[in-house]
Amino acid sequence: MSHEVADRIEIRLAGEGGQGMILAGIILAEAASIYSGKNVVQSQSYGPEARGGASKSEVIISNGEIDHPEVIEADILVALSQEAYRKFHKEVKPDGLLIVDADKVKDADERAIRIPITHLAFETTGRQITANTVALGVLVGLTGIVERQAIEKAVAARAPRGTEEMNRKALEAGFAAAAAVKK
Repeated sequence: MSHEVADRIEIRLAGEGGQGMILAGIILAEAASIYSGKNVVQSQSYGPEARGGASKSEVIISNGEIDHPEVIEADILVALSQEAYRKFHKEVKPDGLLIVDADKVKDADERAIRIPITHLAFETTGRQITANTVALGVLVGLTGIVERQAIEKAVAARAPRGTEEMNRKALEAGFAAAAAVKK
């Protein structure tokens, strides 16, 4: 499924508060706007419980003008928690892409691509908090919605000082997982 020619791509990144999906949305938006020169709208919302509740970040990427700044029907959903999947999977286009954390989302429908994102993060960096960066690698690796170089630059620009290498490895793990799925 190739998304690079679409005029408007609606992406929803969702998980529990604390999983970093809001930051992932900001990084993706920066990769698309600053490093790829596309038009982008990014927004976010937190569940009422903040930590534990479903939080989401929405990113709309377009080559043209973005007249409606909200996701209407997502082309892509990345869900890192059961609650996020439950809440948002019905709002994905029938031919849309559904990426779920294999260990956290137990009852995803048959079209979901299951990748153990949080496990890969921990295995690669020793820190589950890098799951959002692994998820970005998976997303970009599977879709090409932004160039690899653009997401690499955006992740590096946002990585807290001293964590650049850890985040680079997490992104790489996501790309490797995407490549394995594509085979």
